[in-house]
Amino acid sequence: MIKHGKYFVPPLKDGSDFKELFKYLVSVGAGLPADQTGLPVGSWTPELLASTISQFDSNNSGIELRTVQHWFQDNDRGISTDNIRWLARVFGCDDPDAISAWRVELSAANRRLAAKRRGKRNAQKGGTSSPVSVANGNEEVKQAKNSSRNDPGEPKRIPGIAGRTEAIFSTHSSLGLPVVVFAAATALGLMSFSLNIHSVVFVPPTGPPKQVGFLWAPNWIIVFTAILPTYFAILISLLRSWKRKWRIGLSNFLDDKNPFPSWSERVATVSVAYWAVFGVTVAIASGFNWVETHLIPLLIGNAGNWTVDWGRIALFRPDLISVPSAVIFSGLVFLLNAFGSYLFFAGLIVIYSITDDFVELVRGLGRGEADEERQYIEMVGRAVMAGIFRCTSLGLVITILMKLQASYLLSHSRDIVSWMVADSLSIFRSDEVLLDQYGFGRNAPGHYYSFFCMIIIVAVFIICSARIRTALAQMSSPKRGDEDHIPWMGMYGVMALLAMTYLSIGMFPGFTILLIAALTLAACFLARPTLGQLNATKPRELDA
Repeated sequence: MIKHGKYFVPPLKDGSDFKELFKYLVSVGAGLPADQTGLPVGSWTPELLASTISQFDSNNSGIELRTVQHWFQDNDRGISTDNIRWLARVFGCDDPDAISAWRVELSAANRRLAAKRRGKRNAQKGGTSSPVSVANGNEEVKQAKNSSRNDPGEPKRIPGIAGRTEAIFSTHSSLGLPVVVFAAATALGLMSFSLNIHSVVFVPPTGPPKQVGFLWAPNWIIVFTAILPTYFAILISLLRSWKRKWRIGLSNFLDDKNPFPSWSERVATVSVAYWAVFGVTVAIASGFNWVETHLIPLLIGNAGNWTVDWGRIALFRPDLISVPSAVIFSGLVFLLNAFGSYLFFAGLIVIYSITDDFVELVRGLGRGEADEERQYIEMVGRAVMAGIFRCTSLGLVITILMKLQASYLLSHSRDIVSWMVADSLSIFRSDEVLLDQYGFGRNAPGHYYSFFCMIIIVAVFIICSARIRTALAQMSSPKRGDEDHIPWMGMYGVMALLAMTYLSIGMFPGFTILLIAALTLAACFLARPTLGQLNATKPRELDA
């Protein structure tokens, strides 16, 4: 039969598994161009099939040749959901009805292959099920349920705040949310130029002049234009890979008798945590903080004991910005802070949920997996751990910048740059260091908030890394080479150095040198190729 100039073979529906069906279709040349006699031209090879699939307009990422080679080999490896779509298009000869029919047939054949593989594993573990009996009709129904459970698009809608928040991180592009945050921060920076508060030198009644401009505050400009967008991009990429690739691959190793919750159920169980984070970050840390430190002082015309910054400069320099303008601008800034803070801590909940999901999957697998499957499990663990380290280390950098700005406002230096330069030079001087240059003995709201943020971030990293390390130790392979090891000591060292840097800011002369060293080491460690490969390397596709 010819369809669109190609040799078409209708679905057989004979109960074959994927390997048997694929072998037959390749042997008869299904989907190949047909000659004048109606016979296929040439024969399928892994290279030709991979090239054909990669040339589809809707297939932006292409397909690895090694993945296609697995289909041709005599093994028990199946095919992923995405690749079923491409194969159905090849064998369906670009006919919509034929493509739909072949997707159904290939999916059913893939489930039958997975059922046989589980039957073999059960038999090897002393189970009573044989490959033949496991592949019967009832087992296919169970496999269909598992398939829907493992479907990457399964959580269509998760109710409540947990579902809405998770949907923000589940976008198809890892640039959407980061671009929104960057654009909002850039807009506020441009507004500060229009309001003449981008760079303001305030001269208090007593004490030296102080730079309090909006663009001189690293906790606003650097955090919201660079670090927070990077954090969101890494988190979105991690969550997308976990839901659409790694979780499906790991779930396919589970026995049908071993129930495992879906991702939507996992997210719904921590909805209380999302509400708690929302209340603290939006209602208290942003809303109440703005009312108490900016709105009320601006309305009553008295800054009180709060240090003067870009948000309260209207009380002392009404020639630059009026009080109503200061209220509106500070409100917009804290609105962005509420949005960013909530999503940041919600991201930590997502990280913990991924860790919890991974650990429970590994526990359900036990120690009886084959070396190939164990290597895949270890690879997923390394990739998840790399994403966690990147997110939490960036979180500590954010807390460092928050405390840095709060400490500078309490000091007697003219601007934050000269303050840090003077501090870095202080260790080379023999004269006595004045502690009031560091705001010693005084505190600000940024100190308390950043401290609790630091504690939470470090706790998430320690808990997640400990659980993943324990899970991987359970699945360790004696054949694993040095390249498979996670650089645990390097991660722990960077996190400890960043935490020490946070604690030293404004407390000890020379903290700037430690700050530069910590940020440089963290940047180098995040950018090192070996760590980057952990997150960027595509898992060896199980196609199961």
